[in-house]
Amino acid sequence: MVNGRSMAQSSVTNRRSKPCGVLTLAAMTALLALTVDASAKQRPAAVVEAVAPREAGEPIMAIVSIKSQQVTFYDAEGWILRAPVSTGTTGRETPAGVFAIVEKDKDHRSTMYDDAWMPNMQRITWNGIALHGGPLPGYAASHGCVRMPFGFAEKLFDRTRIGMRIIISPNDAAPLDISHPSLFMPKSEAIAAAPARAEALLREAADAAKAADETKKAAATSARETSTLTASLRKLEQQKTRTAADLAFAEKSLANARNDQARAKAEELKQKIAPKAEEAATLFDTAKADTKAKLDAAAAAKDAAKAAATKKADAARAANDAKLALEPVSVYISRSTQKLYVRRNTHKPAPDGGGEVFDTSIEVPVTIRNPERPLGTHIFTAMAKTDAGLRWSVVTIDNGDEAKEALDRIAFPQDVLDRIAPTALPRSSIVISDEPLSAETNYRTEFVAVLSTQPQGGFITRKPTPPIEVAGDDGWGGGGFFFFQPQPRNPNPQPQQGNMRRRGEQQYYYQPQPRWW
Repeated sequence: MVNGRSMAQSSVTNRRSKPCGVLTLAAMTALLALTVDASAKQRPAAVVEAVAPREAGEPIMAIVSIKSQQVTFYDAEGWILRAPVSTGTTGRETPAGVFAIVEKDKDHRSTMYDDAWMPNMQRITWNGIALHGGPLPGYAASHGCVRMPFGFAEKLFDRTRIGMRIIISPNDAAPLDISHPSLFMPKSEAIAAAPARAEALLREAADAAKAADETKKAAATSARETSTLTASLRKLEQQKTRTAADLAFAEKSLANARNDQARAKAEELKQKIAPKAEEAATLFDTAKADTKAKLDAAAAAKDAAKAAATKKADAARAANDAKLALEPVSVYISRSTQKLYVRRNTHKPAPDGGGEVFDTSIEVPVTIRNPERPLGTHIFTAMAKTDAGLRWSVVTIDNGDEAKEALDRIAFPQDVLDRIAPTALPRSSIVISDEPLSAETNYRTEFVAVLSTQPQGGFITRKPTPPIEVAGDDGWGGGGFFFFQPQPRNPNPQPQQGNMRRRGEQQYYYQPQPRWW
């Protein structure tokens, strides 16, 4: 015991004799290990490029996480590609929301940032937001675009298509399988019959257009002929009136003659005028009957031309719908505007260059139960065909109701469902959001909606797309023009926290105004 106490005391003495703050090498190593371990727990692991360990299908959507600074691409079976990104820096934040690829440019040079090189650019708004190759410092550093690794962007470029959904989420998000009665369940027989139906209706539309042109020309010819006949008839009527008046004068002179000489003179005048009056009357009556027949024919030709024009428009509309039924359909439901919008890509080049024209023929009111309560922002996507119809997924990027509860609150217009649901295809989508459509939405974009509760500084130097008149008759049928003009946003029943847009004093949102003439 004595030896034990002595050894203990010696150990204490040795410890106390060391200068204050001096650690042994072992203690320093242990402390460093603890510090590194704590730091690693606080800091998320760096995102690295990854490829799914399976054969990848065609990408259906991409989800960019601003929080994790990564992008993930998905095909019908799940994720296929993942890579780090660099989104917009503070004050130039990449807007969170719902987008789609509207243009692709292999070797793009920026017209806004000193001819900066943006290789393998995939534009998602016409006013400057895009995915492209660029330097990645490991944190948000762009002016609003989503930079991807150069090699990753190059490999990805040829695998995507115009209209592919791009979701930018403030937090991590991923598609989850979902089923719901409101999600389109197409009919296999309708889908199988759709190509032949479209072809037949296109032929009918062409025939109707040809017939309308012919009847229009016939009506124009009849109108010209009747205008000449009317003028001739007017002259004959005037001639009949004059000769009748002359004959009446001669008969009056004969009746009032006071001597033989006057009577003979009046008789001679009557004999001279009477045949002319009779001839003028006969010519007028004949021309009148002929003109009436031709006027009736011209009126019938005009009515036929109107009917043919109506048939042409109806046939073109039916052909347009049938051809669009071969494309995935996108539906957007806004709690803010209480409207349902439908779009499909026509794959027709935009008239002013750049991108493709999207059909915007359906915009109808929609009933939302408890409209004062937030829905959230949910993107439902038809991922693949199944025996029952379609397999759907949902991505939620803004909290509100759960996705199924949000669908429960919406009463889809039956006529819209009848028009689009039977032939819904994989890649079709339904987006439900508290937000109105952004002013970035126009005739050559799919739906663009941004979360008003998130910073949007990436829009700070960009102006909304200017109004433009776009011909409705783009080879698909229909006619007239669509006029797009951003309008001030209607008050949103959802409370907003602060001014997150950083774009000016007013917020502008999409409001299409069809104008026909």
